[in-house]
Amino acid sequence: MGPGSRNSLRRSTVIVMAAATGTTVASDYFAQPLLPLIGRDLHVGSGTAGLVVTVAQLGYATGLILLLPLGDILDRRRLVVGLSVATAAGLVWFALSGSTAVLLPAAAAVGLTTVLAQILVPFAASLAADHDRGRVVGTVMSGLLIGILLARTVAGVLAQLGTWRTVYLVAAGAMLIQAVVLATRLPAWQHAHDLRYRQALRSTIALLAEEPLIRLRSAFGLLGFATFSVLWTSMAYVLADRYHYGPAIIGLFGLAGAAGALAATAAGRRSDRGKLRSSTILATLLLTVSWLPLWLGGRSVVALVIGIVMLDIGVQALHITNQGAIYRIRPDARSRVTAVYMTCYFIGGAAGSALSTSVWATAGWTGVSALGATFAVLSAVLAATAARSSRLRHVEQVAAVPAGPAG
Repeated sequence: MGPGSRNSLRRSTVIVMAAATGTTVASDYFAQPLLPLIGRDLHVGSGTAGLVVTVAQLGYATGLILLLPLGDILDRRRLVVGLSVATAAGLVWFALSGSTAVLLPAAAAVGLTTVLAQILVPFAASLAADHDRGRVVGTVMSGLLIGILLARTVAGVLAQLGTWRTVYLVAAGAMLIQAVVLATRLPAWQHAHDLRYRQALRSTIALLAEEPLIRLRSAFGLLGFATFSVLWTSMAYVLADRYHYGPAIIGLFGLAGAAGALAATAAGRRSDRGKLRSSTILATLLLTVSWLPLWLGGRSVVALVIGIVMLDIGVQALHITNQGAIYRIRPDARSRVTAVYMTCYFIGGAAGSALSTSVWATAGWTGVSALGATFAVLSAVLAATAARSSRLRHVEQVAAVPAGPAG
């Protein structure tokens, strides 16, 4: 099946793809509410335990560079099925690890293979009609965000019922079931060109130099996910140390962030209407303002929940707006465009996670809040600059044209 075949995308297929992105990406986030448990079990401090999240995100970024371009070369259905099985193997490795020397490579392997979530996003974008692409991408990305956030809830409950290792063994089984579902429900899809792997890698790097829109939107993605990771990496510590919550209660805080998924479809529709600039400004302002209640969350659970909801809505709206912009260019290279954007995105996440654990150890929740607010303010400054600069407005002009009905 090639790029011209759009009738294959049914609503049920979109739901399957959304569920698969959520199940997959959850594997990278189970550890966040479990860090205190993992640290105690392996007899390491919070800084070392926190490396699990950082290493997983670095593995993810590596997979984006090395594996995601394959989505423009190979049959995407076979690729995502194979990566589902590989992720299951990595999760078993993680569950059976007895030391950080074994655990950290396992985390990197899981991060590497779970890039299949990002293969599914451009896959959905390619199958969608032009006038409906933003909504479809928004729906699939809703699944991804729900997976990120509910991973904490599921991990907390399963760890309470068993151990932190139980979480990863159950997840491995879920990935094997997912592989079967994807193999039976997704259409075959492969671009009709003779692009080779080395050419794909070179062209992926070249996209960053050739497309200023990708550079701009990648910068927004980096800053947005950095502030997101600052919060979620250290929040388990403040909930465990200051409020004395167990893993099940800590995991439930992921439900508060699930409100961000509601922003996905709305942001996708605004993208279809070309409202990129106003969406970006609103999202970055929400990110910035959210850190006031988050900071107060060190003394008030209610304030913390309010801040979580605000931040996650802002992050999701910004992310969908970014993708709505970049998917309007280079339709034959959507996997490679995604690779560039998401690599920058997860570099921001890895930086936010690493800095968050370090700052928590030295400056506590106030320091973490200041760090997260710094990334958010930088994103708002970039949005204001892009709105006022004639050169940057010109860069986004093509992406800001509303999509019309498919011809």
